[in-house]
Amino acid sequence: MTQTQTRTRTQDQAQPQPQAEPQSLPLRLHHHAWITDDQEANRRFYEDVIGLPLVATWTEREVLFGAERVYSHALYGLADGSALAFFQFADPEHQEEFKTEINATPLRHIAFKVEAATQEAIRERVIAAGDAGDAGSTKADAHVIDHGFCVSLYITDPNGLILEFAVDHPDVEKIDAERRATAHADLARWLAGDHISNNRWR
Repeated sequence: MTQTQTRTRTQDQAQPQPQAEPQSLPLRLHHHAWITDDQEANRRFYEDVIGLPLVATWTEREVLFGAERVYSHALYGLADGSALAFFQFADPEHQEEFKTEINATPLRHIAFKVEAATQEAIRERVIAAGDAGDAGSTKADAHVIDHGFCVSLYITDPNGLILEFAVDHPDVEKIDAERRATAHADLARWLAGDHISNNRWR
C-alpha cells in the first residue's frame, strides 16, 4: 500500500460517520445471561445484598442442543426493565456442559449506572455481608476506581461475574458530547499509532 493510500484511508476513517437513527437502535438491554451453580445463594447475593429484585423464575423442560434439558433461569430486574438472568441445570452433567470456563480478567465485566448514594449503599452491604461470613461474600474483591469520567465500584459475584457500579461525572453531558463529536477521529488516530490519552478528567 502506498503512502498516499494510507493517508487517504486514515483521513476517510477520521471523517464523521453517519449516526444510526434512534428508531433503528436497540431500545435497551433486555437481559444479560450467566450460569450459576446455586440459585438460592445467588438470590441472596443479588436480592438481599445488591438490592436487585427477583422478578421472574422460569422452570423449563425442553429439548435443547439434541437432549432434553431441565433447568431454571431466575431474572433480577433493573429500573429500566432490563434484567440479569442466571441459569442452573438440574442434571450435573448438563450444568458442566454449559458452564464454560472463561479466563478471569477485570476488563470482562458488566457495568450499571447508579447514583452515588446507591453505590455507597451497595458497598456497605457487600462489606457487611463479608463481615457476617455470608456465602458468596465478595468483601475482598470490592474496590473503587476513579476513571475521571466516572467513579466505579467493582465487586465479583458468587459465580465469578465482575460487576461495576458507575457514578457519572457531574459534567457527564458535556463529556458525552465531546466524545461523540470526535469518536471516529479518536479511533483512527489510535489505530494509526498515536496513543496519547484523551481522558483529561482522570
